[in-house]
Amino acid sequence: MRDIVEGVWHALTGSTPGAFELTGTEDVLPGRYRVPAAATASIVAATLAAGEMLRLRGIDPGVVTADTRHAAAAFHSEQLLRVDGVGAESVWAPLSGNYRTADGWVRLHCNYPRHEAAVCWGLGVPGTRGAVEKAVAGRSAREVEHAVVSAGGAAAELRAPEDWAAHPQGEAVASLPLVSLEPIADAPKRTLFYSDRPLGGIRVLELTHVLAGPVAGRVLAAHGADVLHVGAAHLPRVEALVRDTNQGKRSAFVALDTEGGRARLKKLISRADVLVQSFRPGALERIGFGPAELAELRPGLVIADLSAYGWEGPWARRRGFDSLVQMSNGMAFSPDGPSPLPVQALDHATGWLTAAAVMTALRRQVTDGGTWRARLSLAGTGRWLDSLGRKDPAGSSVDYSDLMEEADSGYGRLTRVRMAGGLPGAEPYWEFGTREPGVDKPTWTP
Repeated sequence: MRDIVEGVWHALTGSTPGAFELTGTEDVLPGRYRVPAAATASIVAATLAAGEMLRLRGIDPGVVTADTRHAAAAFHSEQLLRVDGVGAESVWAPLSGNYRTADGWVRLHCNYPRHEAAVCWGLGVPGTRGAVEKAVAGRSAREVEHAVVSAGGAAAELRAPEDWAAHPQGEAVASLPLVSLEPIADAPKRTLFYSDRPLGGIRVLELTHVLAGPVAGRVLAAHGADVLHVGAAHLPRVEALVRDTNQGKRSAFVALDTEGGRARLKKLISRADVLVQSFRPGALERIGFGPAELAELRPGLVIADLSAYGWEGPWARRRGFDSLVQMSNGMAFSPDGPSPLPVQALDHATGWLTAAAVMTALRRQVTDGGTWRARLSLAGTGRWLDSLGRKDPAGSSVDYSDLMEEADSGYGRLTRVRMAGGLPGAEPYWEFGTREPGVDKPTWTP
């Protein structure tokens, strides 16, 4: 696993990492893919990046540590979360799931009303599981995928790995780096205000949903950033995920479909240090917040763009989620039907790697200046995970109880996974529990 960490760090920085120690074995999760290794490496990368921010402040970060069991817990934290002692409900809507087609399998993502409507419209059926199953059974997987995606929905055919490798989008993903990090405009060097935490005084504006983006913001908050998550009152949410991923963040609503809301967003961006966004590629550009506009609005901003299938190729603008990408790229493939990863590893790893990229860009701003842009994708993370090789698919019984902690929140008393990644110079933690969506004003704290 040390080689994996060193490879990720080199991809981020072009250099060798500082001191780190790894503990644990890879049998903490079942499955043939090396998810525990990827989880541990992405956590170490983010913690090392936080350590480099500490070093800029004249604080010795110490030896970074990570354990595979703690990494495994962090990568399914949404499943382990308890609110007043009660576990989370299923995150899947009734119509979401895998469906047998005439020639294989397809997965439909219906967690949001507009995506469920697209499935019903694209297939010409009412919104019942039985009706969808019947309609899908008589068509090819590719036909179903095309019909749903064309109607504005989210779907993915189960492809074999070799089919994905030969697919135009698979070829496009193979040509992209795991993390793209580059300056996109000139800006003065950053001056850090005094803090004994890696990201003290750093303002992070988070325009994200579901999992990868919120995980990135959660990591940045644990290292001291002032993270403001911005959503919209009228948009649906998966509450079980919100309760877990919004630790340590403030939460506000801004209606970006109004002139007033866009004006408010401009004010927030003009005083932000970081923007993390996971809108579908091109969505923010259409309302005037493309990279060039952002660089002009806030010179020195760090922009982190997350997507499902990468930023090149025919699917660059396609909607996608972890469960769908696993179907498309063959990670869920087996002769007997879909066999997904044991956790939403593409989401979680992308989130941690995004946090690492953001902190690396902030460090480069201090030393070099510039406005920076990081780009990552679930498909790119999947390609990296695939490249790590395979492990024994057996998993052992794991007890995570000693890794849990309690905290008050807007939802009740949380029992949550403690922040992973040891940083002796400034151990990471969340200053408060999850706040209910929209309870804060869309402004920065003084």
